[in-house]
Amino acid sequence: MANSFVAVAGATGALGKLVTHALLKRGVAVKALVRPNTAPNRTNDLRDAGATIVPIDLSNVQALTHELEGSKCVVSTLQGLKDVMHTTQGNLLDASVAAKVPRFIPSDFSLDFTKTAPGSNRNLDIHREFHDRLNKSGIAWTSILNGGFLDLMAGESPLINHKSRTLPYVGQPDQLLDYTSMVDTAAFTAAVAADPNPTPKFLRIASVTASVQDIADTLTTIYGVQYTPRWMGTIWTAQLMISTMRLFGGENEIFPVWQGMQYMVNMMSGDGKLEPLDNDRYPDIAWDRLEDFLRKHKVQA
Repeated sequence: MANSFVAVAGATGALGKLVTHALLKRGVAVKALVRPNTAPNRTNDLRDAGATIVPIDLSNVQALTHELEGSKCVVSTLQGLKDVMHTTQGNLLDASVAAKVPRFIPSDFSLDFTKTAPGSNRNLDIHREFHDRLNKSGIAWTSILNGGFLDLMAGESPLINHKSRTLPYVGQPDQLLDYTSMVDTAAFTAAVAADPNPTPKFLRIASVTASVQDIADTLTTIYGVQYTPRWMGTIWTAQLMISTMRLFGGENEIFPVWQGMQYMVNMMSGDGKLEPLDNDRYPDIAWDRLEDFLRKHKVQA
């Protein structure tokens, strides 16, 4: 492969596939790093689109280093707890440094954890802690912060109760929230990975910035029936509930119920708000609009 490819780890995941396709659409050669013995039906679409499929053990730093030689950027879309985000992603980082890769994009894709309080969100703490290793590595890196995934509002959404036509929230219904579709996140990530110029350590994007009330009003317009925000308590009471729920376990789960509540608190408090946004950095990206997205994913309510 020519010395101008981008390597994508986690390429068979939802975001990883979208990033791979977005890179190929930009004319960038891609090595899709996948687990050994990955079923062909999970990689056929990537291979057909032009990606080079590389089954590899991500614990083998020496083998990884060999595969990454000549890469201009490594994109991690790995997801998990510390065993994945620190150990496995750490192996990917070490191999990138050893292979002298110019740029590394870690799998952050989250709220702005540079502004949230340590201890307020278990998963964001994992990202924050990995950045200590990034800073010591010496490699140029860029984290892409996209708020919540807009896709969480699609279909039978955990954020929208179509049966009662309500949107649960804590705090204030006019707090502005940031959401980015996975397609937009992938398009922007591909643009950063392909960028021949240096990029900042943090880039912040949002397809949509809207309050719970804004979302309810948009749903009302789309469905022709009233959708309303449903107050679930204050930020403080939500934090107390999270502490109580954690006593009953879930620490080894990627997304226990209390973890979702931590994200809600970080967003509804405004602590994880993305400011300023870097949406204009790559003018060729057309961002999803809230109403268009919700119409596309309309359900029978």
